[in-house]
Amino acid sequence: MTTLSTPTDVAVVYRLTAMDRCDSCGAQAYIAAEINGSELLFCAHHGRKYEEKLRSIATSWHDETARLIDAV
Repeated sequence: MTTLSTPTDVAVVYRLTAMDRCDSCGAQAYIAAEINGSELLFCAHHGRKYEEKLRSIATSWHDETARLIDAV
């Protein structure tokens, strides 16, 4: 007889929700960047497009694009 052990489910809480929209195109936001006290939200596409320029001036960069891979 073999026993299979199942890992306990861990609930992951994400900061960005489906209500958060990309400031460039309106798609669901997966990246949040804080710049000069303001928060900019980006979809995965626009986040990657502007990341190189914004990372150097952003005070924080929050990236939840891994959620796209987890969903598959």
